[in-house]
Amino acid sequence: MARPSSYPLELRKRAVRMVAEVRGDYPNESAAFKAVAGKLGIGSTETLRKWVRQDQVDSGARPGTSTEESTQLKAMKKEIAELKRANEILKAAASFFAAELDQPHTRS
Repeated sequence: MARPSSYPLELRKRAVRMVAEVRGDYPNESAAFKAVAGKLGIGSTETLRKWVRQDQVDSGARPGTSTEESTQLKAMKKEIAELKRANEILKAAASFFAAELDQPHTRS
């Protein structure tokens, strides 16, 4: 079974539209999710539920972090991690050169 992010975007949009269209035909939301997931071959109703929630956030109907904001946060976290790693390298180099300067040098 594929992870939700590996499903094509068009399939995710189609699934969300289908849930909205058939929701009234079923006694509860879970039954509608199960029917749509079965029709489209989506492995998990929870995957479909997450897509619907994310669509509601992206449209402003529900509070939360939009897909665009999430992408920006991931990029910023990656950049922060890279900067921390670069800082560690610089600190190691500074301590190495400080140790080299503290050692007495003799000519051979």
